[in-house]
Amino acid sequence: MKIIIVGATGTMGRHLVSAFEKEHEIIKAASKDSDVIVDITSSESIGAMYKQVGSFDALISTAGPTYVGPWSKLTATEFRKGMEGKLLGQVNLVLIGQHYINPKGSFTLITGALSHDPQRNFANASAANGAVDAFVRAAAIELENGIRINAVSPTVIENSPQYFPFFPGDIPVTMKELEFGFRKSVFGANTGQIINL
Repeated sequence: MKIIIVGATGTMGRHLVSAFEKEHEIIKAASKDSDVIVDITSSESIGAMYKQVGSFDALISTAGPTYVGPWSKLTATEFRKGMEGKLLGQVNLVLIGQHYINPKGSFTLITGALSHDPQRNFANASAANGAVDAFVRAAAIELENGIRINAVSPTVIENSPQYFPFFPGDIPVTMKELEFGFRKSVFGANTGQIINL
């Protein structure tokens, strides 16, 4: 399969590239140091990425920056930036990508447990995640040509210990568990699913 991994230089993206490149053609996409440079906050940049890559079988997104910090410092501007990154960026990956993806292909977006299990300092991410979840369920009933869409929803991951203090009592998701969540979405048959890890 020809798989685009958006966010390929991040913690999750690097692991997925390493896991999948042994079996599939992987196109690494990120804001720097990748096969394709893309800014997911720009629909023009996303369109240029798809034109460069051409047809493909699956897209995985692990990208989506949001504001992390005290509620007292969260402004409307910061909130909007987070929604443009994690929500609208991923929405545009699907809206534009549906015109390039092969029949029976799949989109897998990244969301997170914060949508239903909020923590301090993450109001922006909670809102964006909840919207991504809703978008995935709605898009699944309208995408054509057998195209599937799911989202992987982890809590804090083991390779991001800097976030452990923000998630008291949560058992970190292992990189292997994360990988298999994405495997379920990309290589399985489900659509419209939020794969909770």
